[in-house]
Amino acid sequence: MIPQKTPLRKLNLMNAHGFARVVGPVFEHSPWVAERAFAKHPFKSMDDLHAKLVETMKSASDTEKLALLRAHPDLVGRMAQPQQLTEESKREQAAAGLDRLSSDEREAFQTYNAAYHEQFGFPFIICAREHKKEAILTAFPKRLKNPREKETATALDEIAKIARLRLIDLIEEH
Repeated sequence: MIPQKTPLRKLNLMNAHGFARVVGPVFEHSPWVAERAFAKHPFKSMDDLHAKLVETMKSASDTEKLALLRAHPDLVGRMAQPQQLTEESKREQAAAGLDRLSSDEREAFQTYNAAYHEQFGFPFIICAREHKKEAILTAFPKRLKNPREKETATALDEIAKIARLRLIDLIEEH
């Protein structure tokens, strides 16, 4: 169930704790992004809010960025068991059809997840709401060819897309 939307004007009137409570879930198990971005309020628009959150994420230390990447679940893998997923991740994976896989598809995801973890040290991150399972399976081998620096940047860009969609679910601009 998607929570009731918070008007942006009300968000701008909140204290740091209230802001982090509303916006914190936008970044998977990483409320620190919202906590730091609060200092950049008031936000003129959803685009402004999103841009400042992404700026906060991208200006974090390499260690913090790696922790953010590692906070994301595998797609379909052991960390994707329903009890391990946030409500947001459950909805997003279901929208991509990842809750309705054949045994061959499930095995392919697990094989790709293992190879990806081995190569990069964090889970494969893609904005599942923008893709279906076939497109995600096609993206794995392409992204496995990336050097680590490029793949880290790609994963952070995907987190920014996820954050935008989650903000749209949470915040009402007017």
